[in-house]
Amino acid sequence: MQVKFSNKGTTLIVKVFGELDHHSTEYIKQKIDGELIKSRTKNLVFDFSNVTFMDSSGIGVIMGRFKNIQKLNGKAAIVNVNGQVKRILEMSGILKLIPVYDNLEIAINNLM
Repeated sequence: MQVKFSNKGTTLIVKVFGELDHHSTEYIKQKIDGELIKSRTKNLVFDFSNVTFMDSSGIGVIMGRFKNIQKLNGKAAIVNVNGQVKRILEMSGILKLIPVYDNLEIAINNLM
């Protein structure tokens, strides 16, 4: 599991690589929370283009960071999800709270 960060203005982009499951969630949470603290982030975008698998523990990662970004009066989005991940997002109800976009540019533009 690997996480890479980039910023576009006040939007933190979190690119996740590999499997987002119970083995990796604590590591992912710590990395994202650490980055949120040290950056001037207002909005958050999860880029799942390289996520090969996600289980229900990934929902906890997303929801926890969503709540954190809401405390900063920010918004969140998810981009580039595969079919399996999208099904989990749909079943969990996350799509009612966090929009999913086909690409990063559209997501960033809609968060501003």
